[in-house]
Amino acid sequence: MSSRRKFLQTAAVGATASMLSPLALFAAEKRHTPAVQPPADLQLGVAGYTFAQFDIEGAINIMKRLNLKNISVKDIHLPLNSSPEKIKSVLDQFGAAGINVYAVGVIYMKTKEAVDQAFTYAKNVGVPMIVGVPAYDLLDYTEEAVKKYNIRIAIHNHGPEDKLYPGPEDVIQRIKDRDARMGICLDIGHAQRAGSNPADAVKKYSKRLFDLHLKDVTANGKEGKPTEMGRGIIDFPAFVSALRKVKYEGFCSFEYEKNMKDPLPGMAESLGFFKGVAACNR
Repeated sequence: MSSRRKFLQTAAVGATASMLSPLALFAAEKRHTPAVQPPADLQLGVAGYTFAQFDIEGAINIMKRLNLKNISVKDIHLPLNSSPEKIKSVLDQFGAAGINVYAVGVIYMKTKEAVDQAFTYAKNVGVPMIVGVPAYDLLDYTEEAVKKYNIRIAIHNHGPEDKLYPGPEDVIQRIKDRDARMGICLDIGHAQRAGSNPADAVKKYSKRLFDLHLKDVTANGKEGKPTEMGRGIIDFPAFVSALRKVKYEGFCSFEYEKNMKDPLPGMAESLGFFKGVAACNR
């Protein structure tokens, strides 16, 4: 709690500074007062499901307003059966906006055909990683596909409602002795609800931690609901500290689900909070 209190005190000082006169702000700038920015070692992005109710143009517009330049594309915007022309068109749209498509998913895999389709799709899109959910009985086949295509799979945990992978330990239990290119997309909100402390999970499973979906939740268990970062129960200072300790090199992708019809305000609040925590925990 002390780390949270320290951050909130720092944030309050920043809010006060924003109300200073232009002359005072200029003087502060001349003294090279650092802006609140995420350290270079944390790469920020967006999980494509955030924009489930938007077309590509709408998604890009929000990302540009938030200055977020990386996305894991969901099949809502780039269907799994897309033609080469469709893939090129979508990638060109993101590319023209300066946005990097770093992965695809979440993709659910319940048959061998679904595994084949997912890996062929990722190859055609040109990404090095799939965020996916393969059924238990397909893990051997999925491992073969990982080796064949040299494409990593980050298995996504989905909380206490998920019969396959509620928390990160459920993923690790199934892949710990498999190819090193099989890992976790740690959804920290779902992990928290499933009884896994996100900071502890980062430290325990760092070698298999390929991707992050960032959100906050209101409570543990099934009753927990998504909320803006800093309004819920996740200890973000501890979480960021853990990322630094393990030297996490993947993306920190925001997945905002509280109000998906109008995500911009909540995403902006969450982004500002996360940047503030990151700046206070260098």
